[in-house]
Amino acid sequence: MAVIPVDIAGRPYEVRVGAGLLAELVEHCRGRLRKRHVPIITDANVHRAWGEVVETALRGSGHEPHWRILPAGETTKSWEELAATVNWLLANEVERGDHILALGGGVIGDLTGFAAAIVKRGCHFIQLPTSLLAQVDSSVGGKTAINAPMGKNLVGAFHQPSLVLADLAALDTLSERELRAGYAEVVKYGLIGDPDFFAWCDANGAAMLAGDASLREYAVAHSVAHKARIVAEDERETTGTRALLNLGHTFGHALEAETGFSDRLLHGEAVALGMVLAARFSARRGLMPRASAEHVARHFSETGLPGELSTLGLGCDGKALAAHMLHDKKMDAGTLPFVLMKGIGHAFLDRDVALDEVAAFLDEQLAGG
Repeated sequence: MAVIPVDIAGRPYEVRVGAGLLAELVEHCRGRLRKRHVPIITDANVHRAWGEVVETALRGSGHEPHWRILPAGETTKSWEELAATVNWLLANEVERGDHILALGGGVIGDLTGFAAAIVKRGCHFIQLPTSLLAQVDSSVGGKTAINAPMGKNLVGAFHQPSLVLADLAALDTLSERELRAGYAEVVKYGLIGDPDFFAWCDANGAAMLAGDASLREYAVAHSVAHKARIVAEDERETTGTRALLNLGHTFGHALEAETGFSDRLLHGEAVALGMVLAARFSARRGLMPRASAEHVARHFSETGLPGELSTLGLGCDGKALAAHMLHDKKMDAGTLPFVLMKGIGHAFLDRDVALDEVAAFLDEQLAGG
């Protein structure tokens, strides 16, 4: 088991990465499960795959799990489900010192974390991420949110978990599509500041996705360690360092909004294509070699992720996609910072990008250029 500390001032916690952690849940949560009743929030798919394992672990140690089982999918990150979840927690008499368990992918972790942040002005929660995307990204760092009609993650709070248990065995129950979608966030760490790790992904990504256990542990642990360093330096995205983790997300969130936050385009798929667009836009502006941008696109295409905007068949133009970006939560004084690249492993925050230029670039990409 790999143990990665997240050194947040006043609220440090650990991310533990290994196989079999859900079956050993109570041992890892020792001292945190204060009551017999334990509230657990999950979705229907994860409950089918892992509900019995978690239930057995809890009951074997004298706890009684109280389940809230939500529909799977991005639409669960809504006002309606948040309100219902908060009311459910209050009805279960959750106290500020209690720990809520979030068992699932990024949707469940985001919704549960946000509910925990606002119930009684803040109670504790433990992340039990079951998707690759959640294990390497969304479960770590304390960003919690729901979506709004205007865009993704526009309503939320910074609220750190008390513990993250990333059970690698959960990855065996994912579909190939979900696994690939999570892999996009692994590659991101190489692209933003670690060219050697991107080279590792080039050499090992396919084998990792195919099921090599040691490669999976390395990929998750290395990604978490990278994010933990960034979060410890810039927890609330005030210095700009943490903003680099948004590489591909401004483009990606616009694509998700255009496709209705549906299964037509999973979050990780949107981020992968967003990183391709960020690389190509950087090359178009003369910031990085065109060959490097095409290397990024080729890597994603070869691992089964989208590498061409034109293949999505969107019925819109670049101006419509750019309009979605106006609701981006990173808007500052009427301008939108973009995470661009000066090369593979060299991301930076550019505050001087005109959306008209972005729209023209997206028109080219929609046309297959």
